[in-house]
Amino acid sequence: MGDLGYKLKVLRQIGLIKAASPGKISGAVKQLKKWGPGLPAGINAAAKRYPKQIAIIDDEGEITYAELVRQINQFTEVLRERGLQAGDSIALLGRNHRYFAIALTAIIQLGGRVLLLNTMASKAQLTDLAEREGAELLILDEEFLPLVDEVRRSRLIVAWADDKENLEVPTIANISLGKPHGDQPLPESRGQIVIFTSGTTGLPKGAKRREPDDLKPLIAYFGAVPFTGNSTVIVAAPLFHSWGLLNYGFSQTTVPTVVLRRRFDPEQTLADIEKYKAKVLVVVPLMIQRLAALPDDVSSKYNVSSLQITASSGSALPGDVPVKFMDKYTDSIYNFYGSTETSWVTIASPKDLREAPGTAGRIPWRTTVKILDSEGNELPTGEIGVIHVLNDMPFGGYTDGRSKAVHAGLIDTGDLGYFDEQGRLFVSGRDDDMIISGGENVFPLELEDCLSDHPDVSEVVVTGVADAEWGQRLVAYVVLNEGSYASEASLIAYAKENLPRFAVPRAVALIDELPRNPTGKVMKRMLPSLD
Repeated sequence: MGDLGYKLKVLRQIGLIKAASPGKISGAVKQLKKWGPGLPAGINAAAKRYPKQIAIIDDEGEITYAELVRQINQFTEVLRERGLQAGDSIALLGRNHRYFAIALTAIIQLGGRVLLLNTMASKAQLTDLAEREGAELLILDEEFLPLVDEVRRSRLIVAWADDKENLEVPTIANISLGKPHGDQPLPESRGQIVIFTSGTTGLPKGAKRREPDDLKPLIAYFGAVPFTGNSTVIVAAPLFHSWGLLNYGFSQTTVPTVVLRRRFDPEQTLADIEKYKAKVLVVVPLMIQRLAALPDDVSSKYNVSSLQITASSGSALPGDVPVKFMDKYTDSIYNFYGSTETSWVTIASPKDLREAPGTAGRIPWRTTVKILDSEGNELPTGEIGVIHVLNDMPFGGYTDGRSKAVHAGLIDTGDLGYFDEQGRLFVSGRDDDMIISGGENVFPLELEDCLSDHPDVSEVVVTGVADAEWGQRLVAYVVLNEGSYASEASLIAYAKENLPRFAVPRAVALIDELPRNPTGKVMKRMLPSLD
């Protein structure tokens, strides 16, 4: 199939090419031409095509596309009346709900620069980031007000409010009442989104993301992850993170009903899938682990047969977890390997994950992935090197002026990996995570995958430590399943049975939980030190 045929196939699949009244089509096309590809275009076009369709279901209830656009336009007017304009930086700190979507879209419509802050950031981090990035305004959920008590109240607007009656700071809902709600003018410059890296080793870096220039990124993604038009999509992954944001933004072209919950609860998620006949669930790997770990007497209460896509990304997905999840629910996991800087690299389908557990998947349309050695030479199939990528979502650089390393036009991911004979990518680990033990290159991921297969192990992360005899050795931090009693000695013995000697851990630490950020990535610097 040629490029044109592929494009038409995907556009029909997501419902962008679909019979509708001439008036609705004309209105949608006008919005798409006006705004170009991106969030304002998707939401405004959806409102023209299906104004009465439910756009968002959240902890406050339901809201239609027509009402959502009305409130977005009203809040855009609020920002303009406050003197904000294209190019100004506005920080957004919130959980998943309608007011996050309203604020995000309004800032982009204004041509502003959205600073998406992490809900687990400390008070000091928030202050430093806001000052470093020049935030003119901070929009945040009520629960985070204590973290910004030194910020002038005139620079704050509350998004989600639990106590609307006694709040001293204005909310998006009440400050927008009575404002004009007509179509907004095109800003002088396009809006920009700044997503902050996980910050596992220090103050997060701001990664710049611009709205796409055309439909190619959307077609590449939906060609690999088969969304369909007008589906119910549960976005459980945080919207402040690139994965949740990408799925919310891209999905708007399909005119979905999006379910947003402020906090992830595995059983509530199953209940939502059943109640709303959800076809798509957007998660991070930790959420898949928690859904897979639900007792059968809980999970079996819910009919989740409608679930066709469980889209996952954000951190490593242990090899056996996808199979456990799919055996329990539906064959629906599409695992996305990429990062804030690179966007996607490869995508693994349910078939890939069953046939080759642990694979990062295959290369999507219009994406180039190569394995290079330290001198920039491409390596043959099966040989481990550094993964490099190029796609239609190029990285805009960090806000401090730095960027990722580039070789032959391809971005250096910093990950090591290889391709198998079937063209599937496998990630061996971070380039800087690799250790040399007894003269052998050893990757923590190999031991992590081994121990995660142990029936008593719930979660595991592995790091390298200095060793007088071997140069370096591995140490494993393990969380056991409830009611399990595996010991350090038994887990080391298990590793000895399944791995070469140099990959066996020097020690195993049994801990209650792994320190994680909201996307499920383990914060290694917060692991307890071992003697």
